[in-house]
This record gives sequence, structure tokens and C-alpha cells, in this order.
Amino acid sequence: MTELNPVVEKITNRIIQRSKSTRNTYLKAVNQMFDSADSDRQLIGCSNLAHAAAGACGDKSQILGDPHSRGVNIGIVTAYNDMLSAHQPYADYPDKIKKIARSLGATAQVAGGVPAMCDGVTQGRPGMELSLASRDVIAMATAVALSHNVFDAALCLGVCDKIVPGMLIGALAFGHLPVIFIPAGPMESGISNAEKASVRKQYAKGEIDRSSLLASESAAYHSPGTCTFYGTANSNQMLMEIMGLQIPCSSFINPKDPLRDLLIRDSVEKSLELIGNQSEPLSIGKLIDARSIVNGIVGLHATGGSTNHTLHLVSMAAAAGYCLTWSDISELSAVTPLITRVYPNGKADINDFQNAGGMGVLISELLDAGLVDGTALSVTGRCLSQSVLTPRIKTDGSLDWDPVNTSSVDNSIIRSVKNPFSTTGGLVHLRGNLGDAVIKVSAVPSDRKRVCAKARVFEDELSVKIAFESGELSRDVVVIVRGQGPRANGMPELHGLTPVLSVLQDQGFKVALVTDGRMSGASGSVPAAIHVCPEAVSGGMLARVIDGDEVLIDAEQGILSLNVDEETLLARTLWKRPHAQDPAAWGRSLFKTIRDSSLSAMAGGGISLSERSG
Repeated sequence: MTELNPVVEKITNRIIQRSKSTRNTYLKAVNQMFDSADSDRQLIGCSNLAHAAAGACGDKSQILGDPHSRGVNIGIVTAYNDMLSAHQPYADYPDKIKKIARSLGATAQVAGGVPAMCDGVTQGRPGMELSLASRDVIAMATAVALSHNVFDAALCLGVCDKIVPGMLIGALAFGHLPVIFIPAGPMESGISNAEKASVRKQYAKGEIDRSSLLASESAAYHSPGTCTFYGTANSNQMLMEIMGLQIPCSSFINPKDPLRDLLIRDSVEKSLELIGNQSEPLSIGKLIDARSIVNGIVGLHATGGSTNHTLHLVSMAAAAGYCLTWSDISELSAVTPLITRVYPNGKADINDFQNAGGMGVLISELLDAGLVDGTALSVTGRCLSQSVLTPRIKTDGSLDWDPVNTSSVDNSIIRSVKNPFSTTGGLVHLRGNLGDAVIKVSAVPSDRKRVCAKARVFEDELSVKIAFESGELSRDVVVIVRGQGPRANGMPELHGLTPVLSVLQDQGFKVALVTDGRMSGASGSVPAAIHVCPEAVSGGMLARVIDGDEVLIDAEQGILSLNVDEETLLARTLWKRPHAQDPAAWGRSLFKTIRDSSLSAMAGGGISLSERSG
């Protein structure tokens, strides 16, 4: 096995040392749950067990069992709804899983469902203010589903933005259980991402009408499955696979591909194998450790993945007892080459990535370069380095596995570590008197990684668009959108700014965005310093910026600074976010407790769901 990169090894060890106390506390809780009589279905009260089995129809007798034997019962946690294209394929997964479980002498039950909202639908609308908070609701809903303690393992059905991180956080709270995530795959390719982006710019410039834009969007998002660009949803799938929580090479197979049903079966089989010897199952609490977390970060950098994961990875790590920082993430980016080009970092979509070799080639490259720790565990029951295999259908219709063809079939999409698109992953931790922030530069032109210009300050996304349409932004400008952090309004994504800022950049102006909000996995070629903290409503320096202040963003040097002397800044009155809309409208009031108790973006941006943050 290739020797681990010294920086990767150093950061992994640093995380382990920093987290000794919290990780030990977490593992103690996992062991207590495993050893507890509450986890043994043979010791559950008869009335309790009868309640759990009453609706199980033909599986009832097997779940009830007898005093001397007990079959395995798998809990299914599902994010199914048919409003999200990515989750619509899950409609019949529970029935398939139950049928497979019966054929293997086990049973399966839907333990519960979790909410699954779509940022693509709520983008730029009031619902986006509930988006990040939904991650913590999903984590708690997953815990509620598993709280019945009548399961020996769990299968999580989730794909998109906050859903997978939330499910993982919730599952880690029941860390004594083996858990496997089952993806549903991306929709087949529609119009190209380049064409979609071009039409959006045309609409932003007023060159086409709404009906033309809608026709373009409908041709892009056209059928069940994950969106085909490499945003947070597909970054989630990459993460779950490289962290060892999904069946190898299962992430990006289309929903209707015959392999899908075979991989569902394999997931059920593997969950039974993980239970194995009841004295020592391979539980999620022990599978997820510092190695798998660092592997996930490296995979994110190597693929130019979603900036949202600078929030989610911190929270997921904390749920497993680890303290992860932005500095850890940034330092790993500095030694991880960008070896894939998938939109918005390139023209290809996720289906093109899969056809070029996909996850098998990606992980193989990173293993061979010593950037990924192959000793990390996997739901295959083997270490990661032994789990990189390609599924195929045998002539008899059964599933078989082949060694991965480790060479990309298209070097414009996946390259080797020795010949990368960029020598770094392109995610940088910015620091300066404006605060801490992150910036993703994997798609930013080299001459735009440093922008120094006068600020124009806004409090919402719509105001930026109005200023753009009136020509007020047609100059070198740093657009500041404040009051968008977790405590202010739930930290919505500002993805709707991408077309207008891109138009300004295409016109030759030096343009950048600075915000305490999010920009999403679809952030592209415009430099954006996002997740700024402290956020404005918590007294961050963004609350003291005024129009005309000179702001410097330097992604190469890691600087985010306001070129105004400290005395002048301290003499200014702190800005306070106006309440333009009724806080009780659009469900906002239900999330007030979450907003008021939210951690900073550097701590994950949600409420405290871990011992580390508690």
C-alpha cells in the first residue's frame, strides 16, 4: 500500500489528538448502547414488541420471534417524496428492501421518514431561510426513527443537500448500529450545463423572456434523479462512497439502470454481513473515524466539490466526536490536486464523469498518490483499498465485481494526480479584519483570484439584482450581502446572484462577492468569500462596512480585508438587520429557536447536536 502523504497524515493525527476527549466520550456512549439491554429485542417488553410488529403483516411472526431465536430486523430511514427529482426513485425502495430481506431470512421496516426540501425549488424564495436548519431537523428525525431500538442495522435513503449530512448526524447518534446509505443516482443528461448557464445569462441581461428561460430549465431538469451538475447533492454521494458508507461505484448509476436493483440487494446483504457476529458488528460509530473524515475532505478537494461541506463536514465530524476546523480543510486543499472537471468547474456533467471512470478512477488515483488512507473501513466489511471494485451484471442476471480500470477514458474530465487540472483543491480559508471566510476558486480564472475594489453593500439578494438591472454595478465592485448568516435568517444560499455577477465579470469588470450567507455547490467563476463569520448580526465587521469602502479578496494569500483604519470603523454605528418581512410568515417562527441558538459557520452553522459543541 502506498505510503500516506505526510501532510494528510499530520492533519489526521492532529484531528485525533485534538479530539481525544470528545471521541472517547462518543465511543463510550456507543459501547453503552451496544451493551445495553435496551438494544436487545429479546429483552424488550412483550407489549412494546407487539406494537413494533403489529403493522408488519407477513413479517410479524419473525419480528416477534421466540425466546430462543431472533431474526435480523433492518430499519429503513427514508427521505422519499415526489417533489424532489433525486428522491422520487425511492418510492418503491422500501418494498424492494423488505422483499430482499425476507429472501435472506431477515426482515425490514420503515422506521421513519425525514423531511427533504429542495434548494433548487426554494432558491431565492422565503423557504430558503429554512434550508440549513432542516439539516438539524433531519438529524433529529433520523434519531426519532431509530429510537424504537428494535433494529439491528439501518439503511438510509437520501441524496440531496442537507438530507445526507442530517441523516449521517442522526445515524451517528445511534452509533452502535451498522448503517449503509443507498443512493438513487442522477437523472440522464438533458441540455448541456454550458447551454443552461448561457441561457441564464441571456435572461439576466433581458435578452430573452421568462418562457424561454423556463423551457431551458425544464430541458435541464427533466426526469427523476439527481441534478446532473456537481453541486451539494452529488458531492454528498461522492462523500458517502469515499467515506466507506456506500457500496463501491454505486453513486452515479442512473435510477433506471438494471444495476440499481442489484446494488439495493447488495446493500441489504452487506448490512447483514456487517451485523455478522453479534458480539462485534461493524457499527457506523466505529466505521466513521478520523481517517474516513479526512478521506472525505480530500475527495471534496480533488473533485472541486460543494462549499456547503465546509459547514456539513464540521458538523458530521462533531457528531462522531471529532473537532474539525476550516484550517484543517484548507491545509488539505493545499496538498490535494484538482483532478476532475465537472460543471460548474468544467463543461462535463456527472454522467460524463461516470462514463470517464467515475468514483473507481477517482479513488484509485487518490489511493495510489497516498492522499487517501486505504486502511479506513468500508461497509463492504473490508478496508477502503480493498473495496474499489466495479459492479457489472453477469449473464445470469446476478451482480459481479471487476477490478477498476484505473485509467480515465477522458482526460478532459478525470486526470491523474501527476497531471492535474490544478495543483491544489481550490478551497481556501480566508482571514482578515473582515473575519474568517471560505472561497472556492477551482472555477475562478487565475487573474480573478485577487480583487481589490470599492464595496457596494446590500441586505438581500433582490436588491443586488435591482442594482444590476439599473446599471449601478457596471464597474469594478465587491458586492457585500450581509444579514444572511445562521442567526440572521437561517443562512440561505445566494445562488441566484451567479448569473448577474457572471455577466459583470464577462463585461471585463473585476467583481467579487462577500457574504455571511452561502453560495452553494453551484458557485462558479466569480470569486465569492462566503460563510463570513462572525456574521453581521453577531457584531461581525460586515456590520460596519459602508458603500465605497475598499475591500481586498486575495485567494492566493488567503486574505479578506477591509482597507479602512480601525478608529474609523469603531466610530461607526453597527448595522442592524431590518425586519422587512413578518417573522411569523412562511414558517419562520417555527425555526426561531434554531436561529437564536445557531453556532457560527466555522462551527457548522447549526444548533449544537454533539458533546463537543454542547
